Amino acid sequence: MAILIIQTLNSLFYASVLFLIAAGLSLIFGVMRIVNLAHGNFYGVGAFVTAWLIGVAIALGVPTPWLFLLLPVGAAAVVLIGIVIEPLLLRPIYRRAEEYQLLVTFGLVLILEDLIKLIWGGLPLTADTLMDALPSIPIGGLIYPGYNLVVIGIGVVAALALWMVIYRTKFGVMLRATSQDRRMASALGLDVGRVYVLAFAIGCFMAGLGGAIIVPSQAAVLGMGIDALVLAFVVVVIGGLGSLKGALVGALIVSFVRTAGVQFFPEIELAVLYLIAAVVLLVKPTGLFGSTA
Repeated sequence: MAILIIQTLNSLFYASVLFLIAAGLSLIFGVMRIVNLAHGNFYGVGAFVTAWLIGVAIALGVPTPWLFLLLPVGAAAVVLIGIVIEPLLLRPIYRRAEEYQLLVTFGLVLILEDLIKLIWGGLPLTADTLMDALPSIPIGGLIYPGYNLVVIGIGVVAALALWMVIYRTKFGVMLRATSQDRRMASALGLDVGRVYVLAFAIGCFMAGLGGAIIVPSQAAVLGMGIDALVLAFVVVVIGGLGSLKGALVGALIVSFVRTAGVQFFPEIELAVLYLIAAVVLLVKPTGLFGSTA
């Protein structure tokens, strides 16, 4: 029973991180209709910036409880990058064919990966001080890290906050109007460019926050953004690209299947995920909660 509880908590832990990445990816696509291949690298940048900031703070003697405040700071650094990238590199290609979008965003993947290597080198960065700062919780004779429960809580709060922003605020109405018909929204007086920047910034923040909260339990390493992007695409394929509910359900499905796969059949763990995604595409090409509009 204890193992089942721990495996469930592990699944919720990974689902929280996956949801943050996939929700940002879906939001950007839903509003701008662009598949951002560089989204995984925003996750990686968030992890590296957070690990570096925590390392600097520890060297300066900052008390451990204050280090937790650096998690959203690392995510905010990714927002600044997104605010620069969106109008300069992405906005000119919104009306171009999908091939241009894929090429430009793939170029961003290479640029961001090289920048990470240039700034922080090829060695992993860790922030396990936060992991050790919180007590472990005994579950049926086994020990479970208390920090993982914090990550699950962050995922729940982020999901509720994003839902509130999209469906219960004036800005959410502007987002949905722009995603439905950009020209009509512009004709009605909405500043579509501003909506795009803010939507892209929110998506970047979600990805950066995912990287920030994972780095205390998993070192920031080169290539982690590519791995995260692959899983995020599996999530949005299952749940439906552009759907917040789909990102949540897809993250839960992928996380529970992956956790069970690691435990029982590690050799075919990824193959099972791809098989689920393929079955969903065959049954419903837009994903479980995707729209054909």
